[in-house]
Amino acid sequence: MRIDILTGLPDLVRGPLEQSILRRAARNELVDIRVHDLRTYAEGKHRQIDDYPYGGGAGMVLKPEPIFRCLDALQDEPPAIDEMIYLSPDGEQFDQSMANALSLKQRLVLLAGHYKGVDQRVRDERVTREVSIGDYVLSGGELPALVVVDAVVRLIPGVLGDATSALSDAFQDGLLDAPHYTRPATYRGLTVPDVLRSGDHGRIAAWREARRLEKTRQRRPDLLHPEPVRHDMQAGSPDD
Repeated sequence: MRIDILTGLPDLVRGPLEQSILRRAARNELVDIRVHDLRTYAEGKHRQIDDYPYGGGAGMVLKPEPIFRCLDALQDEPPAIDEMIYLSPDGEQFDQSMANALSLKQRLVLLAGHYKGVDQRVRDERVTREVSIGDYVLSGGELPALVVVDAVVRLIPGVLGDATSALSDAFQDGLLDAPHYTRPATYRGLTVPDVLRSGDHGRIAAWREARRLEKTRQRRPDLLHPEPVRHDMQAGSPDD
């Protein structure tokens, strides 16, 4: 997969890409992530990429020229662009289902807005999808772009050490995740549930499923309308 990120603050984006799973995925050539500085495509002595909004009002708006020029240059490079995504608080809500779908694409272009956003002509003519990571406003689209990149890249086959890890993540089937424990079995008087140390994989699976449903009912009841049908539950009540 190739991912292009368009931004006026490239250093803000590059740092996280050099860490952990994203860095390893790039080094293993499982993903090609390229950061493009919009100022490179701006004109004038100061390489200005923003200007005051027509009609007045507070804030600045990213100019159309640098964005169009950058996109024109990127379109000539293979592979073909599958999605041109603009990160915006008024876009459709990003979720696990969208991450799954985007992970199957060959090439994504992410546009990080800033200030008051981007000139509407960019959104009308070039953007194929507008995405929000939540109902709140950030200073720019750089952090949301990184959220999308991380959520998508970890789903690419070979990125995670355990191929099944991503399949058991929270939200993959509409539920939150179960509690997790590791060694030692007892710490400061706090113990790991006996069922997790039983070696009985059927009981463990049932316990985890029950805890997932319980947590989802408590914290995100909206995810249970209608409540998902669980086909892998075993008969009987799981151990506490």
